[in-house]
Amino acid sequence: MPGNSKRKGAIKKSAKGNPTAGSGGRRRQGLEGKGPTPRAAERPNHKAYKAANTVDKREASRPRRKIGDAAEWVAGRNSVLELLKATVPIHALYVAEGTERDERIREIFKLAADQHVSLLEIGRIELDKLTGGAVHQGIAAKLNAYEYADPMSFLPAAKELGQAPLIVMLDGVTDPRNLGAVIRSASGFGAHGVVIPERRAAHITAAAWKTSAGAAARVPVARVTNLTRQLKAYQDAGLMVIGLAADGDVALPDSDMVDGPLVVVIGSEGKGLSRLVGETCDELVSIPMSTGLESLNAGVAAGIALYAIARARA
Repeated sequence: MPGNSKRKGAIKKSAKGNPTAGSGGRRRQGLEGKGPTPRAAERPNHKAYKAANTVDKREASRPRRKIGDAAEWVAGRNSVLELLKATVPIHALYVAEGTERDERIREIFKLAADQHVSLLEIGRIELDKLTGGAVHQGIAAKLNAYEYADPMSFLPAAKELGQAPLIVMLDGVTDPRNLGAVIRSASGFGAHGVVIPERRAAHITAAAWKTSAGAAARVPVARVTNLTRQLKAYQDAGLMVIGLAADGDVALPDSDMVDGPLVVVIGSEGKGLSRLVGETCDELVSIPMSTGLESLNAGVAAGIALYAIARARA
């Protein structure tokens, strides 16, 4: 009968439990906009999203190398010949097939045999790829990544020799040739190690090896993330820290600290010591000069300072 809502079929119920017989409300909602369509790489069910996610996972699982940890390639006949003459440690020599054997190549082969360096012959296209497209002239050398030392290992090494520790630290030296010169002076005047920062600084490269004239094989080099923190660790271990500065408080030969356990900090030629490193030093010393020259090359300054310290200790 009319108005009887209890009879069968009087009210239509939707699957969502909406007792409304009409569909106008639901249809209006269906017509509302949902905003711009997301990019393919942002939709989880799209193959572009899955591909990008796979790459991200692969990159995250890949071990990260620190600066300077990769092997170095040196290409070209003259460059390789200089490496061998300087007895730089070489992992292997790579020669392109069909390379003309001139006088330089024959000398390279002779030095490689004397130094027991492996010699491998590969295709020219493959050598192009290995050297990054450099002009290799048919030959290239692969240097192993340098193994940096623990900065605190210098202290027991000095103790075994019955000597007061002498450590050189470089602050902002970016030229690898300067680094090589410092290592050479450190070897010549009895330093037990060299410390360099990980970032914004020169590392042990082929250029540093050549300039050190083999000293890089005798003097260990450590690399640290924070120079100030490492200086404080040395101070806690009983070492004094002096920094070379043009406006130092005392002249280097007059310092009372040079004959004990010591860290010598050398800054860059242009900027000198950084502020925090300078403030951490126990004393700032200068190298007396007769002219108005404001600063010295880092390699030269290291040689003069280490010579003065060696004389004071003797």
